[in-house]
Amino acid sequence: MHHRKVNRLQGCDYSEVGYYFVTICVQNMIEWFGEVRDGKIILSEYGRIAEKIWLEIPKYYKYVGLDEFIVMPNHIHGMIIINDYDVGTEHCSVPTKRKYGLLSKVVKSFKEVFVKTIRRQYNIPDFQWQRSFYDHIIRNEESLHEIRNYIRYNSSKWEYDRENAGGKPNIITPPVGTEHCSVPTGLTGEKIA
Repeated sequence: MHHRKVNRLQGCDYSEVGYYFVTICVQNMIEWFGEVRDGKIILSEYGRIAEKIWLEIPKYYKYVGLDEFIVMPNHIHGMIIINDYDVGTEHCSVPTKRKYGLLSKVVKSFKEVFVKTIRRQYNIPDFQWQRSFYDHIIRNEESLHEIRNYIRYNSSKWEYDRENAGGKPNIITPPVGTEHCSVPTGLTGEKIA
């Protein structure tokens, strides 16, 4: 029997207060969300819907905030902030395996709302997300600023992005992951400018 690789860092509670960097990709890296021209993302109608639904996340999750994000042609990079979290108080959550916590619930809900929206409004039955998502627990202000810059300038480096099927050889990589899952001091869900 084939066993899927576990994507979340084992031993971590993804409901802990803190900042999380996520990347959510479209199945087969199809560029549903738009295109990059002269280093700027030009969103398609589907990209604008993804952006709208992303921005609505805090409306449905009382203890979740958003920081920097970008919708790219075939993926989304974003920072999700989990503030003081009281289990069972969020609205509209989608059931998920408890061990993965609130972060997985938020991403799963986002993905499902997007798919239902485009299927209902545009009769697009073949859109699919890649399974799961990539995450990075942000542990300190240096990492926070590095990831914010990575997101802000992502479209200007699209031609080198590993997610760009038509791009040049990959020389741009995302911020490095970490080994443990403690939430750093100073990143307790408060917005850091």
